[in-house]
Amino acid sequence: MQWHLRDYAVTLRATDRAEATQTAYLSDLDAFIDWAVERDLHRPTDITMRVLRDYLTFMTERGDERTSIIRRRASLRGYFSWMVQRGHLEESPAARLSAPRPNHRLPKIVVREQLDTLLDDDWGDDAWATLDRAVCEVLYGAGLRVSELCGLNIASVDFRQGLLRVLGKGRKERIVPLHRRGLDAVQLWIADAREDVMRANSPPEALFFNRRSNRLGPRDVRRILDNRITRGHVYPHALRHTYATHLLEGGADLRVVQELLGHESLTTTQIYTHVSKSRLQKVHHDTHPRG
Repeated sequence: MQWHLRDYAVTLRATDRAEATQTAYLSDLDAFIDWAVERDLHRPTDITMRVLRDYLTFMTERGDERTSIIRRRASLRGYFSWMVQRGHLEESPAARLSAPRPNHRLPKIVVREQLDTLLDDDWGDDAWATLDRAVCEVLYGAGLRVSELCGLNIASVDFRQGLLRVLGKGRKERIVPLHRRGLDAVQLWIADAREDVMRANSPPEALFFNRRSNRLGPRDVRRILDNRITRGHVYPHALRHTYATHLLEGGADLRVVQELLGHESLTTTQIYTHVSKSRLQKVHHDTHPRG
């Protein structure tokens, strides 16, 4: 009770944060409290900036990804700020807590052979093949995050205008165009297969279902890609990276790509310009006689 996590969870829900974000923040706090208690730090008043720095160091030495450490630092800053606002602490020990800079590794994109396998191979015409085709076409064709894809409802698709209404990070809505083949794949799923796999407990508004007839989840999407790729491995997010890279290579304006991806900052989108340059350099190196 001294940590007031239940009250903090209520506050997170009231701010209308995405469910995945709420879960991640609370999981981060649980992990930190377990670590602190093991070191005889049983109350929030026992926590100092030095303790928090030791925790960041602990995670770094354990080999945690920098992006994970940065998120956990944000979780701690948000929590201790809330503790001050509620009068449980006089000041936040995390107010000036710095985190390691993220690695600026270029995102991996899907190679042409894998993309052809996902989009052009004949998988048959049963209900699950129809679902898998529609999922892959939408992931690549609209550049969605996997959580955005899983959150699509039937009402999200405007077949007449060729648009998807997507609920992104921070529950921000955006409109994304979908190409003709993608729309056709979704239409085929709805017309020929969706009702065949629905059950009484299936959410009637959901666009895609998994094999338990529940709303499609991120693990289900990963399983689809694993089953359909015969060589190598493709993460769902790699299709989003590939979508953005192909748009820029085709001449799309950077700010248009930013809007399509739902990025708040143009800086986030700019990494794909580096991906394009990197690919051009590789092609030059592999094909030019003096490359």
